Amino acid sequence: MRKKLRHIVLGASAGATALALAGAGLVATNAASAAETGAAAAPVSPLAAVDQLVGWATQNGGTTGGGSAATTTVTSASALTSAVGSTSAAVIRVSGTISCSGMLRVRSNKTIIGNSGAAIVGCGLNINGDRNVIIRNLSFRNWNDDAINVQTSATNIWIDHNSFSNGYDGAVDIKRGSDFVTVSWNRVFSHDKSMLLGHSDDNAGQDTGHLRVTYHHNWFDASTQRHPRVRFGNPVHVYNNYYYRNSGYGVASTEGAGVLVENNSFESVSDPFHLGEGDSGPGTLVARGNQLVGSGSGQTGGSVKSIPYAYPLDAASSVKSIVTANAGAGRISL
Repeated sequence: MRKKLRHIVLGASAGATALALAGAGLVATNAASAAETGAAAAPVSPLAAVDQLVGWATQNGGTTGGGSAATTTVTSASALTSAVGSTSAAVIRVSGTISCSGMLRVRSNKTIIGNSGAAIVGCGLNINGDRNVIIRNLSFRNWNDDAINVQTSATNIWIDHNSFSNGYDGAVDIKRGSDFVTVSWNRVFSHDKSMLLGHSDDNAGQDTGHLRVTYHHNWFDASTQRHPRVRFGNPVHVYNNYYYRNSGYGVASTEGAGVLVENNSFESVSDPFHLGEGDSGPGTLVARGNQLVGSGSGQTGGSVKSIPYAYPLDAASSVKSIVTANAGAGRISL
């Protein structure tokens, strides 16, 4: 029988002041792991089903994509461009490898799913002011701008079980007042700039009160930085992700953002999380229950607003096994 879900909701009013207690005291100290001892970690099942939508994309009416709309299968760049750009609700299945360039506009009420082995090579998907979009089970490679760009007040977006490698700029960038987004069960590898949240220090007017995003069960596999890099969004929820040998940093909270970093596993990451980045001033960051193996202690400070949704929280000690077994394209049947 599945273990009973353990729901933890962290708060920012009276409850969040408690959350702001010494972040370092809430963070697990460095500990031995299977990777250090050479022992193989036993497979562990996540508390939530790997195809379950959790997080900010469940809010604001929820995210259903194309729902029960007719399904179309695309095998070429021209067919993909036409299908995602239609103003009608649709379920779009991508088959094979589609080579393209630039950014393809994705309109509202779309579910874009990769069939087994499906890949988008050389281009990316742009959700610009639209809403209710699901993107799942695709491999993105060698994009020449962003792989997935969510911008201009786009809302209710779910980006799930994709793989990203060898791109030019961001794997998943979310900006310009976008909101209610969940980024889950993705793998980023052989890539530098992973996930940017908020594009500019000068965009507070549009971004403040928005950019609410959940990042969970992603595998940041020796990718360099921005896992995520956050401006203005509060609360941003980063939980149950596996960070491995990230040479730049894990999470950065900047420009007044509020980021909860919870029950993640960091392995060989010298800078797991910090406040401020480059010319950007600091935000706030609360760290709770993380496992730090061969990693730095991280930097915390301030409080974070309440997380409004319930969520099943895996133990940090199980995250590596869970995420490496399930994250990325091809790890789920759709």
